[in-house]
Amino acid sequence: METSGSTPAFGARKEGRWRGICPPFPRLFTVTYLALFGLPNACGVFAIPDIKPNIVLMLADDLGIGDIGCYGNNTIRTPNIDQLAKEGVKLTQHIATASICTPSRTAFLTGRYPIRSGMSARTEPRVFIRTGSSGGLPPNETTFAKLLQQQGYTTGLIGKWHQGVSCKSRNDHCHHPLNHGFDYFYGTPLSFLNECQSGKDSEISQQLRAACWSYTHLISLLVFTLLLGNISGMTSLKWKAIAFVAVCGILFFITWFSCYGFSRYWDCILMKEHIVTEQPIKAENVTFKILKEAISFIERNKQGLFLLFVSFLHVHTPCYTTELFNGKSRHGLYGDNVEEMDWMVGKILTAIDKEGLRDNTFVYFTSDNGGSLELREGSTQCGGWNSIYKGGKGMGGWEGGIHVPGIVRWPGMIPVNISIDEPISLMDIYPTVVHLAGASVPQDRVIDGKNQIALLQGEVKHSEHEFLFHYCGAYLHAVRWYQKESGALWKVHYVTPKFHPEGASACYNRKICPCFGDGVTHHNPPLLFDLSRDPSEANPLSPTTEPLFNTILSHTERAIREHKKTLTPVPEQLDIYNIIWKPWLQPCCGAFPFCWCDDETDSNAINIQI
Repeated sequence: METSGSTPAFGARKEGRWRGICPPFPRLFTVTYLALFGLPNACGVFAIPDIKPNIVLMLADDLGIGDIGCYGNNTIRTPNIDQLAKEGVKLTQHIATASICTPSRTAFLTGRYPIRSGMSARTEPRVFIRTGSSGGLPPNETTFAKLLQQQGYTTGLIGKWHQGVSCKSRNDHCHHPLNHGFDYFYGTPLSFLNECQSGKDSEISQQLRAACWSYTHLISLLVFTLLLGNISGMTSLKWKAIAFVAVCGILFFITWFSCYGFSRYWDCILMKEHIVTEQPIKAENVTFKILKEAISFIERNKQGLFLLFVSFLHVHTPCYTTELFNGKSRHGLYGDNVEEMDWMVGKILTAIDKEGLRDNTFVYFTSDNGGSLELREGSTQCGGWNSIYKGGKGMGGWEGGIHVPGIVRWPGMIPVNISIDEPISLMDIYPTVVHLAGASVPQDRVIDGKNQIALLQGEVKHSEHEFLFHYCGAYLHAVRWYQKESGALWKVHYVTPKFHPEGASACYNRKICPCFGDGVTHHNPPLLFDLSRDPSEANPLSPTTEPLFNTILSHTERAIREHKKTLTPVPEQLDIYNIIWKPWLQPCCGAFPFCWCDDETDSNAINIQI
């Protein structure tokens, strides 16, 4: 995938998987050029080691790699993201650590496989589904925000958190962003769910709700039958027994309905720092509020160093889109939502330029995982497009769930309009921004991410990653092995989900593919693919078609053993106890259970022109 035209520009280097309009100049050349002329080299690349930039990280939610123009989409309009790629580096082998929100974001924030933090589930669901649950990012984890805060950066998170709120009491906020290194937080502590928009099907525990309704109807029918029998004289049960059954049914109904029937009030909330400001969220205003807060943070902190993490609610369900973009794309509501997010990216970049911060701001754009394939309304596909890659969100090993867009811009410090084809993980942003801030990664724990600034600046040809481990929940499904010398990129699948119906590309009989049980297939021998020749994972190799088949499996299994030696037991944050709703932990802007408020005034809205 070339960045401009079909012919590589002069100086493009294939052997280093480094492509674009300029070759990677070594630091010695760049520094010499600067010393002699005081100007950037021909690529506009400075390699000055002691400059601390502002850092803006933008993370989309469930965006497919095929949904944006610079990665091959020619029907959804994403001019701002495409321009960002022209002004920086496009990562073509950019890999999420998990194929679903919560664990992927944990790895992004900590630079570690989520299984090290207890943020990988052994049961379903694999993410936090209730705001009032006790699980979350453990307080002893050190995020990049905490390290940058120690270096004098003002740190802010705007948008989605999805890493838990409280542990033991409603206000302890042990998992809250402000307890993990962020000076400022505005957004939703959970996610933007179907429940947050009236008229949408429930997204939380849909099957359990249906079962509870069925049991409620059965109990009601039983009570009615017993009453009718006693009144007609057909039965002679004691009235106390019938009353007891009726009371039990009422208590059962109150218990489950208070948990799930009011989930729009419990789980669709906006918080400003520690205070709930809107409960439930008004979907029609949330886009403008998120954008206003991101721009205001830049304006407030332009005089000093800052880290701004914009965690978009786009393009997760329900894909609520404002009137500015509703019905404007060629791909329905999902396409509208992608185009609206691109507009938000443009406004944030414009704010950076307006404050004169462009040249001293490191900008990074990506998605937490691939697009959802099972998300449909009738026969209409409502999720993302993962380009040529197999699978999607929730599938631990297939490329479609973990192969995500990645764009980096830092004017004058990294090249422009080039593509890097080296394996880079979302975990790598952790040591990279920590290095840029002049800090060091913690030495008391394993950090799985790699500092990729030398690769971005062209000082080295290859990524530091050799093996990447692809988990589905707490279960290892696949391993990627990059052989730098040969350029081969092997992928070994030990477990894959069973697609339904047979021959389909997703688990259309479920909302998301499972990680274990009868919904997966264990492969012995494992499936082997060479992604450098078969990126779509369409043609598994065998000992007869690949002479190195057994050697590759042997190396991979050795790497797994070494990797597992580094894992230590930790409390599970996504077990049944930690993900269930606990009323005493429910964030509430009033006296529980009367949790509804709107402390956001009209002046908090923002009038932004397209």
